[in-house]
Amino acid sequence: MYLLLKNTHTLCAALTISGFILRGYWMLRASPMLRQRITRIAPHVIDTLFLASGIALIFEINLAVMQNGWLLAKFAGLIAYIGLGMIALRFGHTVEVRLVAFVSAVTVFAYIVGVALSKSPMSWLAFVAL
Repeated sequence: MYLLLKNTHTLCAALTISGFILRGYWMLRASPMLRQRITRIAPHVIDTLFLASGIALIFEINLAVMQNGWLLAKFAGLIAYIGLGMIALRFGHTVEVRLVAFVSAVTVFAYIVGVALSKSPMSWLAFVAL
């Protein structure tokens, strides 16, 4: 069961960031693709599966969330990523604000991946220390 959950979580991570980058590109190009039904629904389905598989992994390997700083860092990063993504794709009033929020969201996502791989809130810096 662990391997299925981990692979689902990893696949959803790849799909969610790929979709976000594509929607960011469409946003910058003012593409009508952003208004398509599939473009509005698919990210919610993928992100729900992404979050559900992550929560299931926590239960599967019996992690104590409050005792694992790296997991708390992932949750904090997730909240930042969601907020920045909302500004980038919906609530930013100018293209400049949207672009800064978009780049920031992708950077935060990279931080989250680094935390997941290193199991350290230091993210990618933990690899340098090794």
